Amino acid sequence: MPAITASMVAALRAKTDAPMMECKKALTEADGDMDKAEELLRVKLGSKASKAASRVTAEGIVAAYIDAAGEKSEGALIELNCETDFVSKNDDFLAFGKRLSEMVAKQAPADVAALSALDIDGVTVEATRSTLIGKIGENISIRRFKRFSGGGKLVSYLHGTRIGVMVEYGGDDVAAKDVAMHVAAMKPVALSSNEVPAELIEKERSVAAGKAAEDAKVAEAAGKSVQSAEIVAKRIEGSVQKYLKEVSLFNQAFVKNDKQTVEQMLKERATTIKSFTMYVVGEGIERRTDDFAAEVAAQVAAAKGA
Repeated sequence: MPAITASMVAALRAKTDAPMMECKKALTEADGDMDKAEELLRVKLGSKASKAASRVTAEGIVAAYIDAAGEKSEGALIELNCETDFVSKNDDFLAFGKRLSEMVAKQAPADVAALSALDIDGVTVEATRSTLIGKIGENISIRRFKRFSGGGKLVSYLHGTRIGVMVEYGGDDVAAKDVAMHVAAMKPVALSSNEVPAELIEKERSVAAGKAAEDAKVAEAAGKSVQSAEIVAKRIEGSVQKYLKEVSLFNQAFVKNDKQTVEQMLKERATTIKSFTMYVVGEGIERRTDDFAAEVAAQVAAAKGA
């Protein structure tokens, strides 16, 4: 059997955009025959091996829609992804995102699959997406959305098209808009410290404990005394409490007046915040390296060493 080289894997990946190790497996099974390997991939991975379908979509837009005409406000925030920043500025792409946000608000689909099955101008959203992919030449994906219909008033803020915030509130409209802008700038993870997710708190506690342990090693190496367990515990808890204040909306210093917290500003302006949601384009999406050949070579070398 011929040797499966990094360049062969890179070439197959360029044709199919299938994962590197899947390309290597297919080439091995096909005894190095590129056409046969491509066929094996398409049989095994289906549409996931098609060039457009598997390309990473880490760029895009956040779109927002609010309908306050009915008895209660309804709105939606949606993230629509593409491959490049250039396409995120395309008029058809932008219009598609705006239309989707309106459909989510008015038709209340349960998830992305349900949204994709809805009708848009006589065809499904999925068919419209596929047509747009063919027209633009890049993969497009509906990543996520959030619908709002809790009965409170809604305000949105879009920082360009990459950051979107929706806030449910009661009270002063200007104060609520200020909060939406504050969220986009300061990126809190919860309304109050007791609503910060437990996994984030434990991560921060682990970091603080690691820092304390490292400091202890440095002190020992320098012949200095090490802090007692009690002091270390207080230090770790202090770090956690500081973190909670930094990431909870109500405890953060208000961006327009850092002499007061957001909570103090809201009280002063007789405004309550029920909830907020923030989307940042591409947040949490792993971007592929541009140097495919080097990436493939590293993977092949690792596989040989296993």
